[in-house]
Amino acid sequence: MADPSTYRPAPGSIPEQPGVYKFRDAAKRVIYVGKAKSLRSRLNSYFADLAGLHPRTRQMVTTAASVEWTVVGTEVEALQLEYNWIKEFDPRFNVRYRDDKTYPVLAVTMNEEFPRLHVYRGPRKKGVRYFGPYAHAWAIRETLDLLLRVFPARTCSAGVFRRHTQIGRPCLLGYIDKCSAPCVGKVTAEQHRSIVEDFCDFLAGRTDVMMRRLEKEMAEAADQLEFERAARLRDDLDALRRAMEKQAVVLGDGTDADVVAFAHDELEAAVQVFHVRGGRVRGQRGWVIDKVEEMGVRDLVDQFLSQFYGEQAELAEQIVNEGTPVPREVLVPELPTDADALSEWLSDLRGSRVQLRVPQRGDKRALAETVRRNAEEAFQQHKLRRAGDLTARSAALAELQEQLGLDSAPLRIECIDISHIQGSDVVASLVVFEDGVARKSEYRRFALREAATEGDVASIAEVVRRRFHRYLKENAADEPTPGIDPETGRPRKFAYPPNLLVVDGAGPQATAAADVLAELGITDIAVIGLAKRLEEVWLPADPDPVILPRTSESLYLLQRVRDEAHRFAIRYHRQKRSKRVQVSALDGVPGLGQTRRAALIKHFGSVKKLRAAGVEEIAQVPGVGMRTAEAVVAALQGEKGQGERES
Repeated sequence: MADPSTYRPAPGSIPEQPGVYKFRDAAKRVIYVGKAKSLRSRLNSYFADLAGLHPRTRQMVTTAASVEWTVVGTEVEALQLEYNWIKEFDPRFNVRYRDDKTYPVLAVTMNEEFPRLHVYRGPRKKGVRYFGPYAHAWAIRETLDLLLRVFPARTCSAGVFRRHTQIGRPCLLGYIDKCSAPCVGKVTAEQHRSIVEDFCDFLAGRTDVMMRRLEKEMAEAADQLEFERAARLRDDLDALRRAMEKQAVVLGDGTDADVVAFAHDELEAAVQVFHVRGGRVRGQRGWVIDKVEEMGVRDLVDQFLSQFYGEQAELAEQIVNEGTPVPREVLVPELPTDADALSEWLSDLRGSRVQLRVPQRGDKRALAETVRRNAEEAFQQHKLRRAGDLTARSAALAELQEQLGLDSAPLRIECIDISHIQGSDVVASLVVFEDGVARKSEYRRFALREAATEGDVASIAEVVRRRFHRYLKENAADEPTPGIDPETGRPRKFAYPPNLLVVDGAGPQATAAADVLAELGITDIAVIGLAKRLEEVWLPADPDPVILPRTSESLYLLQRVRDEAHRFAIRYHRQKRSKRVQVSALDGVPGLGQTRRAALIKHFGSVKKLRAAGVEEIAQVPGVGMRTAEAVVAALQGEKGQGERES
């Protein structure tokens, strides 16, 4: 544990201007980023008596080994720089309000020839429009079921779409008029896209225009005695009204606003956001985060708005037709101290004036109370769930320290696993857990030599050697900033060593890993092997394993780390194997090298489709001439004929 007084800046050396500061640990990794109106006042607060600091702040300043700062001209510049640095360095003591990956959304794949409507969870992708998030996936499906009557767009997966295109018959939805059946050519790509765009306009809030248009068409159909069409339009109107009823009007003046509320205690905070567009609640998000330092509601508002809208603005730039994610109003429980700077920054993101205010009366005040109650309920549920998790993780790390005789708790654990089939496509994974939680951004994978037929022991040794050779190289004393990339200022890929290295296997694997570390001169990393059969823990060169209690939190943590490494290795192995199997049918074709094989597979999607293609179609692939195409067809037809003879 570092003493903050050892790196405290000299009195009077810190400027009083606004700026952004970074704390770095002993390995030069940025662990915290903050902003301040007065850098001197703010930074001096971190070097007060440790006993009086917030627990997380105390942990941060004792983990840090240095502090640096950058002076800026205005508070708006400080907001932008702080957001950029948090995004770039991903400091472990900063809270990141990333998009919630558990709430389902309605996705519209505008980047496809025939856009698809479907329920989606996960990170946003370029060229896809998103509506929501919704509280439950069934709510999306229920809304879709109502709206497909009016907007019969495609909802099937790519595989189902291709299959019905091949057989020339639509699916059930096509027969009951809940899909316009573009798979069999009932509508053109342009007509189908028009249907999807109308659907998006309706969900985006342009409901009145759609309703008036349908009412006008219904009246015209009735005047022309087209009663069946008029009845159909009447039913469409009823479906739209039922869909609109599910999005209750909460603000009658067509308000465009986000309503934010918090619930918090000394260590954690919950935030809830209701997205109101056109007076209707169009979506809801929620997070629960650890508080890094003593923070009131004003500070929470400041931190949340800068990170959330910065992230949303970047996402909107990548997605076509997404529009601005910043509403005309942001309603908060308390105004932050730099409310004017925040409002100016949000206005720049939106491109027009954004009002940041506290609702005082009426419907907006009532809605803010509803959001606050949601935040309190979410916070309470989180505390009930997480009480066991935090206790279990702390107990697991403490148990490992005691049971393995370590000098300190293994706050960073790395695990290596090997995957192959009879010595082919040998790959390895390296996963990282910090504070008992997976840190997926630091996962690494290795493709091992095909000649590595000596077995898993030799493969483990190779991975350990490659991983820690990079570690020594990136932290070499002759580097200007050991462990840090001078171009980006970010930590290098292998810059940080683990406290505990786990290898999947028994004594020989653990001994091989320890021997490599000793060979490289690394003596401060503990090594163990975890055998799958009896879940035994093996120490290097020990004849007998360490048996951890079957119900202990320490064994459960090691199992999770090992299973995650196994999952990651299997995934990489399958990727490599599938690529090799795909192109194996093309091996030996004259004039067809690796680059052209890859181009053919990419163009046709699979060997099966390539086999069905003709010579002229294959010759159209860039880099493949007529002679090579003839050779490909001859090879694939010969393979097919041989398979038929064998059968």
